[in-house]
Amino acid sequence: MFIKTEKELVIHTRLSKKGKSHEYKRYRTVAILRCDNCNELFTRPKDKISPKRLNNQYFHVCDVCDAKRFAQSKGAERRTIWNRPASSGTDISKI
Repeated sequence: MFIKTEKELVIHTRLSKKGKSHEYKRYRTVAILRCDNCNELFTRPKDKISPKRLNNQYFHVCDVCDAKRFAQSKGAERRTIWNRPASSGTDISKI
């Protein structure tokens, strides 16, 4: 689940031509997401995510969880709805 985007300060160190190290700062935009599998908060850099996926129409899975297993379980849930006969009379919005 998409929560919000935030700016994050990242400090880098580089070495000059004369051998002196200098620090410089850059801001990076990160997306804060909630895992749809384990409900833990996690962050991803915004430039690594497609802009169309920054909404709640898509599922988001953290690095700890197995994304392929999660996708297979969601497919199995949808398949039970699709294989249900139209004349069954059960309301699919409650499944």
